[in-house]
Amino acid sequence: MKQLTEPDIRAAFLNCSKGEAKRMNLPRDLAEQPWDDLDFLGWRDPQAPDRAYLVAVLDGRPQGVVLRASGAAAWQTRRSLCSLCMTAHTGGGVSLLVAPKAGPAGREGNSVGAYMCGDLSCSLYVRGLKNAGAGSRLHESLSLEETTARTLANVAAFIAKVTG
Repeated sequence: MKQLTEPDIRAAFLNCSKGEAKRMNLPRDLAEQPWDDLDFLGWRDPQAPDRAYLVAVLDGRPQGVVLRASGAAAWQTRRSLCSLCMTAHTGGGVSLLVAPKAGPAGREGNSVGAYMCGDLSCSLYVRGLKNAGAGSRLHESLSLEETTARTLANVAAFIAKVTG
C-alpha cells in the first residue's frame, strides 16, 4: 500500500460526516507506518478505545469506514478467528467491530459488524511480522500473495456491505 497522507485519509471515510472525519484522531506515528507491508491501514483511537478506523485503497482510491467495538466480550478464553485475515487469537484478541452503514441507512441506525483482529494489524499477522501466539496462523497452502489478496478481498467485501 502506498503511503497515505492525512488529507487522503480524512477524505476517504464513507460512513461519517466530513466534520467527524476532520475531528478523528489519526495515528500519531502515521509517517512511520510500515506502508510496504500494509494491505490496509487500521487503528484504534487511543482517546476513545471503543472507536476504530479502517482505510484501504480499493479501485485506485482510499476508502475508509468508522468502526465501534461492540460491548460484547469476544470470547476471552476461547480461540477466535479474524474474518479478514484468518488469524486465530486466544484471550480476546478478536473484537466484534461494527460500522454504521453509509447514507440514509446509517442515519436510521443500521450497521454491519464483523469479527476482526482487535488491533487491526491483520497485514502484519499475515506476513509474520507480528505474532498472535502459538497456533495463530493456520497451515495453508496459499502463498503470501494469495493470503494478502484474500485479506484485501475480505476488507473490500466488508466495505461494500457498509456502503451497500
